Amino acid sequence: MPRSPHLRETFPTLRLVALETLLAVPVGLLAGSASALFLWALDRVTETRWQNPWLLWLLPVGGFAVGWTYLKIGGKAAGGTNLVFDQIHAPGGGVPARIAPLVLIGTLVTHLGGGSAGREGTAIQMGGSLASAFGRLCRIDAAHLRVLLMAGVAAGFGSVFGTPLAGAIFALEVLVIGRVRYDALIPVLVASTVGDATCSAWGIHHALYHIGIGNSTALHAALDPLLMAKVVGAALLFGLVSRFFAEITHALQNAFKRLVAYAPLRPVFGGVLVIALVYIAGTRDYLGIGVSSPDPAAITLLASFHIGGATTWSWAWKLLFTVVTLASGFKGGEVTPLFFIGATLGHALALAVGAPVDLFAGLGFIAVFAGATNTPLACTLMGVELFGAHYAIYFAVACWLAYALSGHSGIYAAQRLDVPKHS
Repeated sequence: MPRSPHLRETFPTLRLVALETLLAVPVGLLAGSASALFLWALDRVTETRWQNPWLLWLLPVGGFAVGWTYLKIGGKAAGGTNLVFDQIHAPGGGVPARIAPLVLIGTLVTHLGGGSAGREGTAIQMGGSLASAFGRLCRIDAAHLRVLLMAGVAAGFGSVFGTPLAGAIFALEVLVIGRVRYDALIPVLVASTVGDATCSAWGIHHALYHIGIGNSTALHAALDPLLMAKVVGAALLFGLVSRFFAEITHALQNAFKRLVAYAPLRPVFGGVLVIALVYIAGTRDYLGIGVSSPDPAAITLLASFHIGGATTWSWAWKLLFTVVTLASGFKGGEVTPLFFIGATLGHALALAVGAPVDLFAGLGFIAVFAGATNTPLACTLMGVELFGAHYAIYFAVACWLAYALSGHSGIYAAQRLDVPKHS
């Protein structure tokens, strides 16, 4: 009896899924271990900066060292996260292995001097680099290499933030605006889950965020029309701020390239500007990663979830510090600063309209990120993973509206456009 056509289709599909899953597991192990090393080292570097405030004055020196190193031996590695995305779009020579140690050291130097940068760019680049190296070792063809690179992105993102589901969807959603590729869904989920579990197994703990829901024990918060109206208004501002962040970062980056021909000197000028901003702002709260601080009165990402944990213009100061740092050529990522910008903006808006501060800080946390990266689905799921599912509908409204208002540029130049946000 001839086999059913459905069976003839099913068995090859199962073989392909099994193969890609088998390849995704070691990618998750490698990326998760790299993230664990990075997060451990980042904590040590941040503590060292707290204990030695004079290190701020070495920020321009560190910037020159990183810029000179990338100029001399970086090569294609200077493409950073965009290089990883380009290789997924059109697999070619792959991602060079040297990108992992270069971006790791470069990011740690940035944070040691107090540069305002994040960590997702480092994790994604390390994950992509390790996945590419593993693919070359196994002599993987171009089609499977593309899936491996997506798995590396998912594992790096999921492990560095402790959000494996968001990491998987981010890897599928971030490449093309308006389209999600489901052909790699299972391997990226496996890689992200394994990466997060591996990072945790190394003893790394992520920051914990909490959004209260009063005395309710329901699985989701009751829909409040007035609160929803406030969320909609806030989401519009989140989208506009994320668009402003992306556009001013690209503009300033181009300005640095145009005005300073020698690349290693760009972060030197950027470092001097960051030092000047510290004295103009009158605080060091906007330096570094910004998640926490040994000073209980400092403005931090965690503090912004509580009344009094931020000022009206904290988000603008952090935006300015971050744009100068990254546009001038320092290494790191944009996402954690975007969390800070969004959370402190949400804090200010909550006080202005009489809304729950912790909820609006959480909404800004994910929505500004959603608008700047054009990944509303991943950010909605991130909200659920970080804050719980009680306010899931508000998370979705904030992320989707911010995405709709943020334009098409985004923070990643290699991101392609498939479905425009408006006709």
